[in-house]
Amino acid sequence: MSVVGFNKKTVKDINLENKRVLMRADYNVPVQNGKISDDYRIKQSVQTIKYILSQKGTRLVIISHLGRPTGPDDKAASLKPVAEHLSKILDRKVRFATDCIGETAKAAAQSMGEHEVLLLENVRFHPEEEKNDPAFAKALAEASQAEVFVQDGFGVVHRAHASTEAVTHLLPSVAGLLLANEVETIENVIKDPAKPLVSVVGGAKISDKIEVLDKLIDISDCVAVIGAMANNFLLAEKLRVGKSKLEPEAMDTTREILERAKKEEKARNFNFIIPIDAVVSTKANGTAPTRIVDLSGNNLADIEAYPKTPRQAAYNLQADEIILDIGPVSAAMIAGAIKLSNTVIWNGTAGVTETRGIAGAHDPFAHGTHTIIEAMIGDSNQHANKPFSLVGGGDTVSYVEQLGLTEDFNHVSTGGGASLELIAGHKLPGIEALQAKN
Repeated sequence: MSVVGFNKKTVKDINLENKRVLMRADYNVPVQNGKISDDYRIKQSVQTIKYILSQKGTRLVIISHLGRPTGPDDKAASLKPVAEHLSKILDRKVRFATDCIGETAKAAAQSMGEHEVLLLENVRFHPEEEKNDPAFAKALAEASQAEVFVQDGFGVVHRAHASTEAVTHLLPSVAGLLLANEVETIENVIKDPAKPLVSVVGGAKISDKIEVLDKLIDISDCVAVIGAMANNFLLAEKLRVGKSKLEPEAMDTTREILERAKKEEKARNFNFIIPIDAVVSTKANGTAPTRIVDLSGNNLADIEAYPKTPRQAAYNLQADEIILDIGPVSAAMIAGAIKLSNTVIWNGTAGVTETRGIAGAHDPFAHGTHTIIEAMIGDSNQHANKPFSLVGGGDTVSYVEQLGLTEDFNHVSTGGGASLELIAGHKLPGIEALQAKN
């Protein structure tokens, strides 16, 4: 894999000595009762923070958003717990200001000593943030007293907001180390992957992934579609999906993607995999019995019923059943393709992984996802040719983090929407706005 260079200036290309730095991070993390349940994004920002603080006489002011707050009184969306958590990770006090603009923020920034860190309150408490309002960007810059802007929130650079785009017109603006690494890694995988490349794409909605699927069909040797979005493809193949989640308005697009994939299969050595068996139940909460349905080919059903003809129910979903995971044969097919690959792009789980097993039992709809994970990271003893793995998508990343496996993948992205936009080949406004290297 040859390296595609990042063409924007980073914190390492600018003199930060004795400067006050304003850094945009992405601290949009799950907070429950004031405690952070997944701090992956916070940890990933530490490299840039430490670099800035290692420069002589710097002061660092950090801004971020959290969730979709209803207004400044939405206590659940306050970044205060993030400041406390970041203090523990950095092993130094991170001060907190109860607003991101105005006198409160300005006074907190002015009273900072050298190498101190200040986190300002949620920028989305102000509706002007999402409107990319130049006056709000000016208020952020003035409150922070900053002389340099560092963009390190990869998860937000696909949005033209005041703290990602408008602010770059007011201050010299460069990329943080997390952002540069994300862009370089993803662009390398897209532009020059070690072949064979296998792409595994899931998620709830096909409409969110149309351009990504098109791009991946172009560059991959195998594309496997999993998760709820696979239901559209099953329906397009005239298979019954019962009460499963569907996007009826995307059926025409689904058929077009399917046609295109079939043409690719005829033209070159390419595989497009949709599930051929599924784990189904009448309830998604794990309290109703589950069964495996042989969706196409009826091979499993034939074997089970041999020498008789299988019952129709063995290869058809009933009207009240829902597909909640891919079946073992589909999982084995995808795992087989992954084991023969040199690069894997994975975005989206295979089933309803959030349903917990009852009384300590294995999570009932996570078997497909676990089989795919196992094929990617394997056991080092039996996996001599472990593929390079790029994992993206908010839910996928949370699940990998929950399992404690982030270190086992080569690159786990901090940006869901941003990584998809980059894969699709889009220019991202928060990156385009930064200073060019040359």
